[in-house]
Amino acid sequence: MWALWVFSSLVFTVAAHAQDSANQTVYLAGSGNTALDQHIGSLLQDRLGDGVTLLPISDDQIPLIENTPVVSVGPAAFSRVRQANRSIPILAMLVQQSFIDGFAELAPGQISGVLYDVPLLRQALTGKAILPQANTVAILATPGSVELYEPLLDQLPLHGMTARVFVVESDGDLIPTLVRALGYGDFLLAAPDDAIYNPRTIKHILLTAYRRNKIVIGPSQAYVRAGALASSYAPFPEMANLGANALKEYFATGQFPDPSYPTRYRVEINDQVARSLNIPIPDREALNQTIQDELTNAGGPQGD
Repeated sequence: MWALWVFSSLVFTVAAHAQDSANQTVYLAGSGNTALDQHIGSLLQDRLGDGVTLLPISDDQIPLIENTPVVSVGPAAFSRVRQANRSIPILAMLVQQSFIDGFAELAPGQISGVLYDVPLLRQALTGKAILPQANTVAILATPGSVELYEPLLDQLPLHGMTARVFVVESDGDLIPTLVRALGYGDFLLAAPDDAIYNPRTIKHILLTAYRRNKIVIGPSQAYVRAGALASSYAPFPEMANLGANALKEYFATGQFPDPSYPTRYRVEINDQVARSLNIPIPDREALNQTIQDELTNAGGPQGD
């Protein structure tokens, strides 16, 4: 079905389609990963229904768009769309809050996003759900990223936890700082901070934690596959629900809602790491419910 949709869409011109189509139209600027773009496109189209037509668009067509929303998949696609046409409304998918918030503040209602990074509080509570006795959370940061963790430091006491941020001053300081952090925390909370967690460093971080019988939580499913114990993540269907709702609100009001997180998450577990560290893992659904119950009962933010 998607293949037919893509083939038929390639024959249109932006101007002609805008004039002739009776349906509302949304354009999709892809990431370049065909399978990912097709999957997100299919999920969005299903949720938007027959009254909205979702069409892929090439870079040379973007400047021709007027008053028609564009869904961009990933930060690179958003940047291409924004640079090519600064007047069109954009819904950015698969972007982090730190990436899109500045754009949304400059163009409120015209730029929004479905946030891909998981709220740090939820990630911390994922560690707590796996290790109920855990009370202290260790965090690594660079001098430039310390401020990102201020909200979490304020939120954790509401959930019976405390955290300490250990600052990595230089590349050579990473492992010594990590060792100090592991000595403090019941687990290491890994955030989407590329200066700390990247392909060059992650193996050393995970091995150092493993040798000290400490677990790493987060920052994503990819890192769980690499050796972190667990990470919460938003399933693509949930992100598509949020994206479709944002588009429907735009068509109804002419304004996008603010960038937001999904409200439903799942937990990815590295079972091999759990067995190696002799950590019993509850059922995935039980983990999800434990995290949600803690957020609800403590009155904490559900997805901020």
